[in-house]
Amino acid sequence: MAPSKASKDKYTVILPTYNERRNLPIIIWLLNRTFTENNLDYEIIIVDDASPDGTLQIAQQLQKVYSPSHIVLKPRAGKLGLGTAYVHGLQYATGSFVIIMDADFSHHPSALPKFIALQKEHNADIVTGTRYAQGGGVYGWDLKRKLVSRGANLFADTVLRPGVSDLTGSYRLYKKEVLERVVKETESKGYTFQMEMMVRARAMGCKVVECPIRFVDRVYGESKLGGEEIVEYAKGVLNLWLKV
Repeated sequence: MAPSKASKDKYTVILPTYNERRNLPIIIWLLNRTFTENNLDYEIIIVDDASPDGTLQIAQQLQKVYSPSHIVLKPRAGKLGLGTAYVHGLQYATGSFVIIMDADFSHHPSALPKFIALQKEHNADIVTGTRYAQGGGVYGWDLKRKLVSRGANLFADTVLRPGVSDLTGSYRLYKKEVLERVVKETESKGYTFQMEMMVRARAMGCKVVECPIRFVDRVYGESKLGGEEIVEYAKGVLNLWLKV
């Protein structure tokens, strides 16, 4: 299910970072290997929110190694939110497709050839990774966190009926023009951003295909999900139910 060797498409990866100094060199190496082995044109836009651990300095070194044509740095002055990081990075994307993913290995680049092949096979507007379909899974989480994630998806599915099995997932491939349209309609800025984008995309009639992924908890650093984000998520689901 590998992508065509003759593909002339370009893929832009938007990679928001905050305190990912140890993860960034490895994820960039994996992305470069994946795109190179599959003969795919690519760029990686790193949006760092003034990480105090020196992530931006590491990104600057990586740009020298892989070239500015592949590593594009678009840092921001502070921690301004995940949703706005994607919006910021999208302004500079030159690819015909945009991939959004995490920098902490929870989203492994090895899944990307499957995403790309599925997009071509179905002419999908969006390919979204799912932990909750056959072939997918979650590794490294305790029972409590698994229950929270499953509960969040069940809650959103019951209220919003989006037609996807993993609404809180954030590993996706978009046609660039589709992402631009969806982003314009999306109001959320934080952890509900991904959920709202998918709900609005479905409401706009976008064709969405799911790809099973194996989600692995971050290797280095701490999860940025806390009680405030869970409350924000619940409010976001209810707000979307009223608006969409």
